[in-house]
Amino acid sequence: MSKLNFELFIARRIFSDRENKRKFSRSIISFALFGIAFGLMLMILSVAVVTGFKKEIRDKVIGFGSHIQLVNFDSNSSFETVPVNRNQLWMSRLKSLKGIRHVEIFATKPGIIKTNEEMMGMVLKGVGADFDWSFFKENLVSGSIFAVSDSSYTDKVLISRQVASLMKLKVGDPVYCYFLNDKATDQRMRKFSVSGIYQTSLEEFDRLFVLADIQQVRKLNGWKPDEVSGFEVSIDNFDQLGDMTKKVKGLTIHYTEKDSVMMRPVSITSKYPQIFDWLNLLDMNVWIILTLIILVAGFNMVSGLLILILERTSMIGTLKAIGSNNYSIRKVFLYLSFFLIGRGMLWGNIAGIGICLLQSYFHIFHLDPTSYYLEYVPVNLKVIHLLMLNAGTLAVTLLMLLVPSWYVSRISPDRALRFD
Repeated sequence: MSKLNFELFIARRIFSDRENKRKFSRSIISFALFGIAFGLMLMILSVAVVTGFKKEIRDKVIGFGSHIQLVNFDSNSSFETVPVNRNQLWMSRLKSLKGIRHVEIFATKPGIIKTNEEMMGMVLKGVGADFDWSFFKENLVSGSIFAVSDSSYTDKVLISRQVASLMKLKVGDPVYCYFLNDKATDQRMRKFSVSGIYQTSLEEFDRLFVLADIQQVRKLNGWKPDEVSGFEVSIDNFDQLGDMTKKVKGLTIHYTEKDSVMMRPVSITSKYPQIFDWLNLLDMNVWIILTLIILVAGFNMVSGLLILILERTSMIGTLKAIGSNNYSIRKVFLYLSFFLIGRGMLWGNIAGIGICLLQSYFHIFHLDPTSYYLEYVPVNLKVIHLLMLNAGTLAVTLLMLLVPSWYVSRISPDRALRFD
């Protein structure tokens, strides 16, 4: 039997020793295992909930403005935009660019919704036949999505539940909106009809945007049939937003003719920096939580290992008497710690993954949408996160156990055997 197998053999015997379960160390080891299991469960839940919260909020913001908006270089940050021609030389190349999922036109016009009793500001967002309705279909609470055609226009609009509640509107009701034209002093009024009502729980966006046919915005602005505010570009991977924004910018500059309108790409993170800066702050909170939990779990295992070493003083003395060195005996207890940590991590994974799956499918824990922008606690359970959490917990805990394992070298065989 090799030296390595000998140490592993002893560690397994101690780990499976049923008599050991009746000793004083039983409660200490059980507490340490509970600390590992409970700590790993909390870490899994923390990472899953925070990443899930970030993903849900991020996807909702992107649903209103896509990943990248291409607008006239002369446009400012307001919703009164300078028009551009929808027929661009680079359009076909942009759509075929790797990483681009979808490109669509849009136009915006700020205005006021007014009823006999209430009035509020809003932004009329015009969409074309190429608009991707998937986001609003997922968040539709009543009514239906209106159809948009290039050959005709509709007076149907999509409003949020918040706007419908404030203005006392329901599906099928008329909506009177008022607009001002930059080139005229007269007020323009348009009558629309509520086609559907959506709810995303993002209060800032829900009370702002009203979706309509893009041809309605063109008429309000006095634009030509081929003029739009810009283009919305959706990409496949949000993590590549910075690189894709640079690629889109380079493509539009390269294929822009002399004396033609220059396009300016605006990423969603730069358009709404306050939201994404707030989401990025959540990462720091997660790291603080993970550090505190893993330190507490590690110290619990340190105390448990010290108790095990003290209980096995006579065994250590016997092993030293027959020729085992300190390094070999330390490995025995490190193997034993590995088995104990593994058991705790197993239960921690079962509990953490189980709670995540229950929440994902049954939405047990709810939230106040007015405060958290979500109706239930979101979870984003990924295999890579689980692997990193398990590997990190195991590595940090074992490194912390190297210190108490040095105590083995302070035990002399003669004192250990007399102690027994």
